[in-house]
Amino acid sequence: MADEALSAGAVARRLGVAVTTLRTWHQRYGLGPSEHVPGHHRRYTPADLARLEIMRRLTGEGVAPAEAARWARQAPAVLPPDRLGLKARTSTVRDGGGTTIPVGRAGPVARGLARAAMRLDSLIIGRTIGDSLAADGVVATWEGLLRPVLAGIGERHAATSGLIEVEHLMSRCVSEALASVARAHPTVGPPRILLSCADEEQHSLPLEALAAALAEAGVSYRMLGARVPVAALVEAVNRTGPAAVVLWSHTRATAGPHQLAALLAVPRRPLLVLAAGPGWRADSLPAGVVRPVDLAEALSLAVAVRDSLDQSAAG
Repeated sequence: MADEALSAGAVARRLGVAVTTLRTWHQRYGLGPSEHVPGHHRRYTPADLARLEIMRRLTGEGVAPAEAARWARQAPAVLPPDRLGLKARTSTVRDGGGTTIPVGRAGPVARGLARAAMRLDSLIIGRTIGDSLAADGVVATWEGLLRPVLAGIGERHAATSGLIEVEHLMSRCVSEALASVARAHPTVGPPRILLSCADEEQHSLPLEALAAALAEAGVSYRMLGARVPVAALVEAVNRTGPAAVVLWSHTRATAGPHQLAALLAVPRRPLLVLAAGPGWRADSLPAGVVRPVDLAEALSLAVAVRDSLDQSAAG
């Protein structure tokens, strides 16, 4: 039996859930590893894995965790997962195959998230993202977990013209998780950062990630969202007088430098204009515009503006 027993990490990868989820199922519902070798961590047996497969499937179908755990504990320990009506996962499935989402060098949690996305398992997707946000914060979750999986979905879509349903479901789950961070970290004082997508730009998730990171850092902001015409953006800047404006563009088609020039020409010119996203070309940016290389740098610049204003007000 020892040769067949699995560690918590291996089980998490097999099921497509976070290790923290396994820990919760163990502590709350008694679905933990049963094999114990003196001097070693407990390990999961095939019977343990079969029960956990039931738990994952039922919770994914909307059954309350306590009820799902009751059914899982009652399952015959001698039956393998396939006899229980579950599809067993084996180590022969590799990222990059025809029915998988490639995540590059991202870790096992990202691979589990990608598998959950392929199953359209919104409960596991939301739980995995939520666990990562709670443990690692917005920036690390975005860079190490969400961005690789979203990029993998985009890569697979480009190759097959499929996975539109996966992309839509994943985007909704990510958006909901990021919004929950903002709700959990209400900021005080007038919004100093204005976040906007470029005209006709519909990819707003990276901007939502920045909004969540700002909230986590205690920086107040306004979010205009996707597809903001230049005239509307200028009107918003004139009306609210933000200290910094972040304009996001995902593609070259939406990265017209005239939008940035318009921001620099408003009567209440922001202290900082950031051209964020891969759409912008560095050699086409007007003088005075900063192009952050990633989410962490955009957050750092926004926090620096906030701190500078706070020091000026205190002096």
